[in-house]
Amino acid sequence: MNTEQAKEILKKVRQVEIRTHRLVNESLAGQYHSVFKGRGMDFDEVREYVPGDEVRAIDWNVTARAGHAFVKKFTEERELTILLVVDLSASGNFGSGPRSKRQMAAELASVLAFSATRNSDKVGLVLFTDQIEQYIPPKKGRQHVLRVIREILFFEPHSRGTDIVRALDFANQVTSRRAIMFLLSDFELPDQDQSLTDLRRGLRLASRRHDLVALHVHDLRESELPDVGQLSVEDAETGELIELDTTDESVRRRFAELAKQRMDNLRRALAGEGVDALNLDTSEPYEPALRSFFKNRERRMR
Repeated sequence: MNTEQAKEILKKVRQVEIRTHRLVNESLAGQYHSVFKGRGMDFDEVREYVPGDEVRAIDWNVTARAGHAFVKKFTEERELTILLVVDLSASGNFGSGPRSKRQMAAELASVLAFSATRNSDKVGLVLFTDQIEQYIPPKKGRQHVLRVIREILFFEPHSRGTDIVRALDFANQVTSRRAIMFLLSDFELPDQDQSLTDLRRGLRLASRRHDLVALHVHDLRESELPDVGQLSVEDAETGELIELDTTDESVRRRFAELAKQRMDNLRRALAGEGVDALNLDTSEPYEPALRSFFKNRERRMR
């Protein structure tokens, strides 16, 4: 990398920081704190049971040894670990508007990362395609977060495919303590039926150990075809070409039906494994949806 390229990269990373800075400082950092802080608890000590204590807090091993009831005492974790699991498969480079799915994912990740930094939490990163492309262990600090954003924006993946389950399994292996895990992907699965079955397994295992949140980034043109005549559509991950006559209303309708079916199947898979999910379109601002998502989640937690 020459000096000019390095300057351009730093400039773009700085632009992302500036765009997300106001949003984080004015609203989302506080919402992030209220939604996620207190979700993790550290064991502190045991003490004797007193009337009114939660029965679920009784430490049965100590109780058996002592001959009378003791309960476990917990304190709120002083810091959380945020793990961003980001899909870099080739389909993420698509964007029918001013930004691609990958660019939007980078902005979303930066908002979450800076919110975590404001609350003195650690941030880690897993970049994946159909293999693990890069892992950055969780750390604190603004410089670390800027590195995370830089990698999401500019890392050149070695592969083009998608394997979400492999990424979730890897994240489970490298994260021993409970973490807040954000999965950012367009969820373009190669074989819908088999992939959804595998995906549910991966989601199930990850959500048992961590607080898993799925951010589904998609583009309007992936669900609606414009009437523009004969159109060649290329699968970004396989290179397969499909010819479509978009002047035919039945072709456009069938395309929309299949897209809706894929979306519905994904929604059911996420909900079925108890994973909170947010759908975001590249053509729309993500800030209102993210605020609303945090508020609704906080309400449910209460």
